[in-house]
Amino acid sequence: MHYTYKTSGVCSRSIDFDVENGVLKNVKYVGGCDGNLKGIGKLVEGMDIKEVAKRLDGIKCGFKATSCPDQLSKALQEIIEKEEN
Repeated sequence: MHYTYKTSGVCSRSIDFDVENGVLKNVKYVGGCDGNLKGIGKLVEGMDIKEVAKRLDGIKCGFKATSCPDQLSKALQEIIEKEEN
């Protein structure tokens, strides 16, 4: 299933991604640090969403309370919670 998550508190504006059978695919950030965010997308490609959410949770960017990776974690946590309920 395809998802678009509107980010908050970071330079990127949103994250587009697919989840197939609990596996993360096609992660693309809109805005933000292009090279770094493309790298994150490639690193998490094919991983279990629970593992990605756990690894990226709580990462901060400078003095911000969140980061682009943390925002992906939040998006995935929402999906995981919906599936569990």
